[in-house]
Amino acid sequence: MDKDKSIKLFEEKTIRTHWDGEKEKWYFSIIDVIAVLTDSENPRHYWTVLKGRLKAEGNETVTNCERLKMKAADGKMRLTDVADTEQLLRLIQTIPSKKAEPFKLWLARVGSQRIDETADPELTIDRALETYLKKGYSRNWINQRLKTIEVRKELTDEWEKCGVTDKRDFAILTDEITRSWSGKTTKQYKEFKNIKKENLRDNMTNVELVLNMLAEVTTTDITRQDAPGTMAGHKSVARRGGSVAKAARLQYERQTGKKAVTPLNAKSFEGLIDKQKDDNDN
Repeated sequence: MDKDKSIKLFEEKTIRTHWDGEKEKWYFSIIDVIAVLTDSENPRHYWTVLKGRLKAEGNETVTNCERLKMKAADGKMRLTDVADTEQLLRLIQTIPSKKAEPFKLWLARVGSQRIDETADPELTIDRALETYLKKGYSRNWINQRLKTIEVRKELTDEWEKCGVTDKRDFAILTDEITRSWSGKTTKQYKEFKNIKKENLRDNMTNVELVLNMLAEVTTTDITRQDAPGTMAGHKSVARRGGSVAKAARLQYERQTGKKAVTPLNAKSFEGLIDKQKDDNDN
């Protein structure tokens, strides 16, 4: 099956989905979601009525949805309303159904956790540690990963001090750093590891995490030193920071005979953990 058009199973029914590689977003067929959550005999009519009610209430989050061609029951490609993840969660909140209740409870719990974390940021670290342990990561890897969060925060803080505040500019500069040390942009790196929405760092080995940290620490220090006033200046600094980690990567590969940039990802935890053990033994 084409990776950009996959079928998501939910219980015994299917939800048609589409992956937009450029936007890095999943889109879900709204009528398929409604069919799963309501058992409606006519989910298309259900959605028409619901959309009319939501529009009347001024709810544009869900009703301003896109339309994509997806394979219909008759095998033909037909336009249908789709929702991204944020729209889908908002839509679920509007559906009065017992099947939707578990999702609503989960959303309420997540919202409560985020409010708690705003009041006490240390809870964020505690939750991250617990989540990584449940996923099967080693404590050694988790310690490295938590350190990368601190390093990344210092870098973005320094960028903001120099006037870079747009998240899109953060992404551009991150691409410069990543490409400089690994030879790949963030998107290319994720494709290499066969991941989509997942966080790239969550799919890195210990060696990759260390090299990425070196690149970001160096970029932070050079930014403090040079205080670039333009985006072009920041890109130059990002490349310089990444080049330091590139030199370390090449030296590592010469000395060990191993590739530092690996296709291993968190979908195969055993492979990732085995790789980390190999790195620690050498």
